[in-house]
Amino acid sequence: MIHVTRDLLTVLLDRAAERDPAAVTLRLSTTPAAEFEGDLGLDPETPVVTHFTLADVGGSVNAVFGVDLGTPAGRGDARFLSHPIGRLEVSKTDDLAAVVLVAVPPYDDDHVAAFDRAGDGIELVVLDAAPPEESVPE
Repeated sequence: MIHVTRDLLTVLLDRAAERDPAAVTLRLSTTPAAEFEGDLGLDPETPVVTHFTLADVGGSVNAVFGVDLGTPAGRGDARFLSHPIGRLEVSKTDDLAAVVLVAVPPYDDDHVAAFDRAGDGIELVVLDAAPPEESVPE
């Protein structure tokens, strides 16, 4: 089972619809349930997908030095993919991660699913919860 916040899922589906017919691939990051305000009814260590990283962030450094600076440390354990003309499944050409969310047109809640690295379906649970606010140290 994988948990994702409602707001993030909405942003991901909107982005896929805006980019259609081009495919979207985004790195996703999680936040432990314990860091949310209020009780989510989950084990405190349960990861909840809360953020995405734009695909081109850190790309030039990675291309030259082979160092991925686009993904914050400890993040990037899931991926969102859109298949504009594909099926709701993981394909052999997809960029994989431990968990992959795949969406197809018309990019709504009924057209998104979660899979593991092997392409087996995982239950997707959408939470109406906001992740904790983050700030940049001064």
